[in-house]
Amino acid sequence: MTKNERARADALYELFYEYTDAYRSEWQRMERCERMYFGDSWRDIPQTDAKEPRPVMPIIFSTVENIKADLMDGMPEAVITADDAKHTALAERLTKAVRENHDRARYTREYAELIHDLLVCGTMIQETGCDLGDGYGAGGGFIRHVDCRSIMFDPTCTDIQDSRAVFKFTPKLREWYKAHYPKHEALMHADAADDLCMGNADTGAERILLIECWEREYDESQDIYRIHMCKLAGGQLLEDSRYIKPQGYYRHGKYPFVVTPLYAKKGSCLGLSVSDMFADRQQLADKLDQIVLKNALLSSHNKLLVTGASGFDTDDLCDWSKEVHRGDSLSGISWFSTAPLPSYLIGYIDNMRQSVKEESGANEFSRGNSTAGVTAASAISALQEMSSKRSRMALRLVHDAFCEAVEQELDAHIEFYGLTEAHKGCDCAMRPLGMSVSVKAQKQNRFSVLAHNELIIQLVKLGMLTPNVGLELMLFDSKEQALELMKKQARLGYPQVNLHG
Repeated sequence: MTKNERARADALYELFYEYTDAYRSEWQRMERCERMYFGDSWRDIPQTDAKEPRPVMPIIFSTVENIKADLMDGMPEAVITADDAKHTALAERLTKAVRENHDRARYTREYAELIHDLLVCGTMIQETGCDLGDGYGAGGGFIRHVDCRSIMFDPTCTDIQDSRAVFKFTPKLREWYKAHYPKHEALMHADAADDLCMGNADTGAERILLIECWEREYDESQDIYRIHMCKLAGGQLLEDSRYIKPQGYYRHGKYPFVVTPLYAKKGSCLGLSVSDMFADRQQLADKLDQIVLKNALLSSHNKLLVTGASGFDTDDLCDWSKEVHRGDSLSGISWFSTAPLPSYLIGYIDNMRQSVKEESGANEFSRGNSTAGVTAASAISALQEMSSKRSRMALRLVHDAFCEAVEQELDAHIEFYGLTEAHKGCDCAMRPLGMSVSVKAQKQNRFSVLAHNELIIQLVKLGMLTPNVGLELMLFDSKEQALELMKKQARLGYPQVNLHG
């Protein structure tokens, strides 16, 4: 490295360790949230008796999984629309391109991990950009999940775009650097990789952090922001995008990350999670279950009290196979039974669990249960809509973040691949003005779909919609095949079915 590169690497490492000092408490919180989600609620409580039971009622796990199921039903899909009619065909092509990018990158898997981080750790982080073929085969724009424990934003900022830098890091074995950066590997020194691995198993091999440092700089002469990225490891500056693309890594000039907190914290871009909200109740519920279980175990075998004046041999009394026992006095023998717990304690435990379900939105109707008198799909759907306000609030956050991420993805995709030659009236270097991104759910829950289809059928029967339009509006599997068959029948001259009269 040159003298300037050495000084720059030292400055970035100094900033990196400033971030890590501020983030340690946050990592500890995330680790505790993950443990609470998996039912490890007893680790922080000292055990006074090795024989005492430590039951776990998976309240947080069940709550998170039910909300996660609601959010998975509302998995977003991007729809690009244009205000100007001359860009309509282009918008349709871009919609198809984004869909293909997400299918190729297995966005369903990325989305599941994002939802897990949002509910369990309190923050989901999406990375956007353009992959030229290294990671996902044919290349294209992408939206990826970033583990919120492997990235750091400026701890002094609430808006990540105001960060002095963004650090994304992952531990790599020294052998990896020998293969990818052989000229730098010999000069690399060991660092605190093991301290930042967040639960990764110790392999015994030396690991060094690979750090991506993203920097956003303001160009006063052109009144624009430029984004740059460099890679560091073991005290060495490995790559710097300034030498390859001095105009900026991405033309949009933003940090290519979208951060979404579940319950926002003042003064931070990160948030709190469901685990944070209900961790104390989870521990209290487990402690009360422990009391009840200990009482049940003590009550299952009553104690026999025998005095020396009774004349009975205790070993003889413990032999239940004998029918006759000899002694002097029955007054010296008595049974000692464990007193039952008060009934209000059992009721309190049930009420506390029910309150967690209600306050989290994971109540009976949101789980798909209903009373025996409710059987219509529209009625069940209405009850579910009223009972899942928390899930819908989280879903709106997810969809807004997805929309922002798709806009960055589109800009990166157009920057690297351009627009299609069929649209010569468009600037091939950037997205046309008046072209916006909206979001729809890829998949609706079963009762919402039934209620929607019932409404469409009723409108067709009333004559307000034609069967062709009704079929277009309905939601069901193999819909595209049904539309093609209907068009084929129309071309062959088959009569159309009149459902309304």
